[in-house]
Amino acid sequence: MNITINQVLQSYIDPLTASEYAALERSLLAEGCRDALVLWNDVLIDGHNRYAICRQHGIEFKTIQNTSFSSLDDVMLWMIDNHLARRSVSDFQRGVLALRKKEIVAARSPAPVSAADAPEGENAPKPPMSTREEVAKAARLSSNQISQIEKIQKAASPELVEAVRSGTISINAAATVASLPPEEQVAAVAGGKKLLRQAAKEIREQRAATRTPREPKVHVSQDTPETGNEPWAENAAQAPSEAERLRGEIASLKQKVAQLQAENVELNQRIATLIDAS
Repeated sequence: MNITINQVLQSYIDPLTASEYAALERSLLAEGCRDALVLWNDVLIDGHNRYAICRQHGIEFKTIQNTSFSSLDDVMLWMIDNHLARRSVSDFQRGVLALRKKEIVAARSPAPVSAADAPEGENAPKPPMSTREEVAKAARLSSNQISQIEKIQKAASPELVEAVRSGTISINAAATVASLPPEEQVAAVAGGKKLLRQAAKEIREQRAATRTPREPKVHVSQDTPETGNEPWAENAAQAPSEAERLRGEIASLKQKVAQLQAENVELNQRIATLIDAS
């Protein structure tokens, strides 16, 4: 029997850990392959790990055909929904799958109707999976997590993506580290979990330090005549000294940023030395 492995479909599967793969291998060796592999024509769409182990050890297996699909897109959506329903799939992988589903659904959907072309009194219908909230709901994640995963997909180095995929670093921390240049991302990943967390922490501290504090608002009442004794008048009189205090805080924060940047350079140099030594 000729079974084809489609690499795009296989990429939708969250890789098993070494221990999970070993447990599946022991089960197949002891009990055989009890569940049939699912095919669409000659393309394998469910049972990739079982198929690999059965071929390796010469274990017999059965196959069944799923004839309900009319296109490869149908197969992709079926596989994505299957994996989104599984508890073993990581948060990151669920987010990636939901974003892929959004792309497929968008490509299959007709061109959106503009507000001007919609019937009078009716809003233009929105295509499914068109908002971040809908994607988040499908992945059982928050909209913020979906935004972070999108940032990781766009800016993270392959090494950083693998780190978040394997659980070495959280989605939140990976999205933060992804703001670094690629070479610094690679160096942070090479330093292990502790260094990745430290890099994410330093970036957040730098952002907080460079964030300009908001000036306090002075409330002026429009309901009563000004007498010069209103509370807001007293606050207004103190405004110059408050501005001076804020300028001092900003100067102090800028100094802290410079210090953190210098420490970051030193840290990268130490990482490079450790990598060279290994």
